[in-house]
Amino acid sequence: MVGFKNKKILSYFFIGFAIVFFYLPILLMIVFSFNDSRSLSSWQGFSLQWYQQLFRDREIVQVVMNTLLVAFISTVISTIVGTLTAIGISKSKKILKEIVLNINNLPILNPEIVTAIGMMLLFSSLGFAKGFTTMLIAHVAFCIPYVILSVLPKLRSLDDNIAEAALDLGATPWQALMKVIVPQIMPGIISGALIAFTMSFDDFVISYFVTGNGFKNISILVYTMSKRINPTINALSSILVLIITIVLILINTIPLIKRKERIVEK
Repeated sequence: MVGFKNKKILSYFFIGFAIVFFYLPILLMIVFSFNDSRSLSSWQGFSLQWYQQLFRDREIVQVVMNTLLVAFISTVISTIVGTLTAIGISKSKKILKEIVLNINNLPILNPEIVTAIGMMLLFSSLGFAKGFTTMLIAHVAFCIPYVILSVLPKLRSLDDNIAEAALDLGATPWQALMKVIVPQIMPGIISGALIAFTMSFDDFVISYFVTGNGFKNISILVYTMSKRINPTINALSSILVLIITIVLILINTIPLIKRKERIVEK
């Protein structure tokens, strides 16, 4: 019994250590975003000047808009293409399915630097002017595999007879897809879309190699700002942490609220 308690205390210790190790740097970053001085190591007093400077900086505001625009468009395109591709893969023969899945896994298993250099060489050889378009194409390309992998498990658990029954009852293939298949795999589609948005919003390596003409996203801006002491980066990062936290809370609480409402209605 004593040994069991010791193991339990030890497990709590490691859990606590892991939490402190992962979240203490984020907490320090948030605290120093309110520091009155430019120092990133000594506290000089409370101030909101770095947040004020952040919102007055037109370059940062423009970069945030660029990031959201690329992330939103790439998420929509990759979610649609990835979902349709996953449906096509699920209906294919076993050999073709395995070949396509292995090809789909390559961008995920490849180091990002390899993918980035490959895309840079591709755009250069085709004569594309680097900027918004090249970054968008690159983001769509590396987001699609994640959407496919998120949707496929839901399709595997789907009963094929339901779609066939809808066709027998007079539904067109498009109606069967939109009214029967898509609603049942919607959790996988949402998961894939969230992963795609996160990957696009957070990407640095591929974005750095395929962009140009002064077009930046947040990760590239943070990288350039980190080369010099600029507390504004703490304010920007703190806002991003707050937004991500709110989104995660909503994603986890909304399904629970809906589930409780259904239970109450029953």
